[in-house]
Amino acid sequence: MKLLLDTHILLWSLLDPDRLTPEVRALLQDEKVEVWYSPITLWEILLLGQKARVILRPDPETFVRDMLVTVPLREAPLSGEIAIRSRNLALPHEDPADRFLIATALVYELDFATADDRILSARPCRILAC
Repeated sequence: MKLLLDTHILLWSLLDPDRLTPEVRALLQDEKVEVWYSPITLWEILLLGQKARVILRPDPETFVRDMLVTVPLREAPLSGEIAIRSRNLALPHEDPADRFLIATALVYELDFATADDRILSARPCRILAC
């Protein structure tokens, strides 16, 4: 299985893993599961930290840099195809970060791990409910 983590799922996995279902926690620890992130996720984490909506120690930038070194994640780089796909999604909202993440999952053929009710109800790609 190849999973792209929604921003809150990546943060929960690092800061509050008990918020995830036991099945999702097990998947994230399974060496056979490829866990992916988007640069958009890093951007969102930095914004959340800078706005103090989540406490990232010692500071948001160092937290993200350390995460990239210590957590076994694969990057799904942004592309023109992702940008195009992001505008052609049937979603109930216009959140650009969500659109880029879902388009990334589609382009890279990844399951999208999320607990976002709006995305779970729309099912715009293969979803792993967390």
